[in-house]
Amino acid sequence: MDRKFKVIRGGLDSPLHSDKQFISAYITDTRLMGVTGLYIHWGIEAEDLSSDFHQFFYFDAEEYGFETYKSIVGNNIEELTIIESALLGGLGGRKVKISEDEACYLVQEYAKANGDLSLPMPKGKEEYEFILQKNVVLTVKEKHELMNKMCDPIHSDCQAINYFLMRCFGRDYYAAKYLTNGRIPVDIYSDYPISTLCKNSIDVCDKENNSYLCESLVESNGKYHIIISEIIVDSLLISGFKRRSDFKVSAAEAAMMLSRPEFITVYDLQTDNDEFIDNSLAEITTNAMMTIHENGRLFLAFNKNNAHVNKEVFRLNEDVYGMFYISDFGQMIIASYNVKGILSLEMDLRKSPLKEYLSMTAKYEFKEPVLYEFIQSDFDDFEDFLEFIRE
Repeated sequence: MDRKFKVIRGGLDSPLHSDKQFISAYITDTRLMGVTGLYIHWGIEAEDLSSDFHQFFYFDAEEYGFETYKSIVGNNIEELTIIESALLGGLGGRKVKISEDEACYLVQEYAKANGDLSLPMPKGKEEYEFILQKNVVLTVKEKHELMNKMCDPIHSDCQAINYFLMRCFGRDYYAAKYLTNGRIPVDIYSDYPISTLCKNSIDVCDKENNSYLCESLVESNGKYHIIISEIIVDSLLISGFKRRSDFKVSAAEAAMMLSRPEFITVYDLQTDNDEFIDNSLAEITTNAMMTIHENGRLFLAFNKNNAHVNKEVFRLNEDVYGMFYISDFGQMIIASYNVKGILSLEMDLRKSPLKEYLSMTAKYEFKEPVLYEFIQSDFDDFEDFLEFIRE
């Protein structure tokens, strides 16, 4: 039986050295979150080969540049879906079609960023080297049009402010300027290291001037600060940006600020077939990312969009829709931050092939998240862990 799927490792005899014809490409409109996914589809034509070549790229605009590269030769839909979901599924963006020049320009620009940051290129360079060698030049207008395609459309002042502060604290000044009227400084917090905006609260400061006061909790290398800024918005563009005050907070204080309820349902899992479990979860968590832990596997299911940015109180981790933790000791634990979410996760499981192997044993509501604590603990059983923390 012919194999229709093959991951190419490169080499002089690789079919990827054949001529390639551009078929299509898309970019995720997640540039304002600081990360972007790119997909390019090529056709390969040679004397003894006619196939398709699929490339996936993951770019980070803050610290890591051109971070990840994956590829597939052939058209195995299942394998394409798995790679796309694993690499791009958690970004929460739309797929926007772009041209060959736009796609190649992005690869070249992020490759340059790796050079500027002294970062190694991702494995598989022999596969995308032909893109780096292309002569691609975009005009200023074309670069702006490409940026428009890469960015989530702005619908409110709150959305503009949250994205703007994210980009400023991440020292991603190119994207920060994109959100302004072009006449204000964006580097007023350059004395801070590259930081993550964990939470941002927006209050009206001067309604007549459309001025807002923002309280931002930022984190860098395990250290937290509260930063107060005043921002003016005009026609969904940032037109004023002032630094008011800032001070350090402890990790415990930051945890309290980020705390929120967590709803958990515990099941006994009566199968240890990892492939069956993973495939079943893949059916119900199309936007999921799996991480391996000492005593199990955690699946993070992400929202299909980044609507959590469009709020007066922004929390970075609200892009997570739910969590599935599969322990090595026969438990499945699902968690969400609201009632609607946990009920939806339970319904998904009842509709999945796993339903025959699951027996619900308990349901909980906690005032603050505990699942990560359990995952990082030495406990095998969730009930034993709860008894311990209650003492």
